[in-house]
Amino acid sequence: MPDSMIYLSIAVAALIVVLHLWAIISVFRSNRSVGSKTLWALLIWIFPLVGLIAWVVAGPRGHNGHAQHDK
Repeated sequence: MPDSMIYLSIAVAALIVVLHLWAIISVFRSNRSVGSKTLWALLIWIFPLVGLIAWVVAGPRGHNGHAQHDK
Protein backbone atom coordinates (compact mmCIF):
# COMPACT_ATOMS: atom_id res chain seq x y z
CA MET A 1 0.00 0.00 0.00
CA PRO A 2 1.53 3.35 -0.98
CA ASP A 3 2.33 5.86 1.75
CA SER A 4 -0.22 8.34 0.39
CA MET A 5 -3.03 5.81 0.86
CA ILE A 6 -1.93 5.15 4.43
CA TYR A 7 -1.94 8.88 5.21
CA LEU A 8 -5.36 9.28 3.57
CA SER A 9 -6.75 6.38 5.61
CA ILE A 10 -5.39 7.88 8.82
CA ALA A 11 -6.86 11.29 7.95
CA VAL A 12 -10.30 9.80 7.21
CA ALA A 13 -10.22 7.76 10.43
CA ALA A 14 -9.22 10.85 12.44
CA LEU A 15 -12.05 12.86 10.86
CA ILE A 16 -14.56 10.15 11.75
CA VAL A 17 -13.32 10.08 15.36
CA VAL A 18 -13.58 13.88 15.66
CA LEU A 19 -17.10 13.90 14.17
CA HIS A 20 -18.08 11.01 16.44
CA LEU A 21 -16.91 12.89 19.54
CA TRP A 22 -18.64 16.08 18.35
CA ALA A 23 -21.92 14.20 17.93
CA ILE A 24 -21.75 12.61 21.39
CA ILE A 25 -20.91 15.96 23.02
CA SER A 26 -23.72 17.72 21.14
CA VAL A 27 -26.17 15.03 22.27
CA PHE A 28 -25.43 15.75 25.91
CA ARG A 29 -25.57 19.52 25.34
CA SER A 30 -29.03 19.30 23.75
CA ASN A 31 -32.30 20.08 25.52
CA ARG A 32 -33.61 16.51 25.20
CA SER A 33 -34.60 14.31 28.15
CA VAL A 34 -32.00 12.12 29.82
CA GLY A 35 -33.54 9.00 28.26
CA SER A 36 -33.46 10.50 24.79
CA LYS A 37 -29.86 11.62 25.23
CA THR A 38 -28.89 8.14 26.39
CA LEU A 39 -30.53 6.47 23.39
CA TRP A 40 -28.91 8.89 20.94
CA ALA A 41 -25.51 8.44 22.56
CA LEU A 42 -25.85 4.65 22.41
CA LEU A 43 -26.93 4.79 18.77
CA ILE A 44 -23.95 6.95 17.88
CA TRP A 45 -21.56 4.82 19.94
CA ILE A 46 -22.73 1.43 18.63
CA PHE A 47 -23.16 2.50 14.98
CA PRO A 48 -20.63 5.33 14.53
CA LEU A 49 -21.24 6.29 10.89
CA VAL A 50 -24.95 5.47 10.76
CA GLY A 51 -25.56 7.05 14.17
CA LEU A 52 -23.62 10.17 13.20
CA ILE A 53 -25.61 10.58 10.00
CA ALA A 54 -28.88 9.97 11.86
CA TRP A 55 -27.93 12.58 14.48
CA VAL A 56 -27.11 15.17 11.82
CA VAL A 57 -30.39 14.52 9.99
CA ALA A 58 -32.84 13.83 12.82
CA GLY A 59 -31.16 15.13 15.96
CA PRO A 60 -32.60 17.98 18.04
CA ARG A 61 -30.75 20.69 16.13
CA GLY A 62 -31.96 19.25 12.83
CA HIS A 63 -35.58 19.38 14.00
CA ASN A 64 -35.23 22.85 15.50
CA GLY A 65 -33.73 24.26 12.33
CA HIS A 66 -36.52 22.91 10.14
CA ALA A 67 -39.26 23.98 12.53
CA GLN A 68 -38.00 27.56 12.59
CA HIS A 69 -38.06 27.83 8.80
CA ASP A 70 -41.64 26.56 8.60
CA LYS A 71 -43.03 29.34 10.83
